Amino acid sequence: MQPAAAGFPAPEKQLFPPNSHYQPPLGQWSTGLCACFDDLPICLTTYICPCITFGRNAEIIDKGASSCCGSGVLYGLLCCLTAVTGGICYCNWLYSCTYRSKIKQQYGIPAGCCEDCCVHFCCEFCAVCQESRELQNRGYNLSVGI
Repeated sequence: MQPAAAGFPAPEKQLFPPNSHYQPPLGQWSTGLCACFDDLPICLTTYICPCITFGRNAEIIDKGASSCCGSGVLYGLLCCLTAVTGGICYCNWLYSCTYRSKIKQQYGIPAGCCEDCCVHFCCEFCAVCQESRELQNRGYNLSVGI
């Protein structure tokens, strides 16, 4: 990168480029909760290995403060805990619903902690898919992350 000319500020590196063809309005989701099949790669990745999709989402939502790998592994461990206990201890939604609240706050979508918890408890994979599509529609490259 070349130094900035005298009197002009140095150009800032834009970490979060806007999507050039569509920019969803602030205050609402760009896709519905049950629109999982609108993006088949996200849908299949989430249903086969949700820890990958969740990890990518978490890294972007946290703006790099958490790693894709670390968040994905924790989510995967919570999923395994659910499987080991025979579904009695279904607890990965407790972790993932906090990221739904974060993404809603970032984009001015009306927040509701109870709603976020209910959506993740009842429709965990649909919620993770919706959040991933939201990030993609807002210009993030999910496979690259931050």
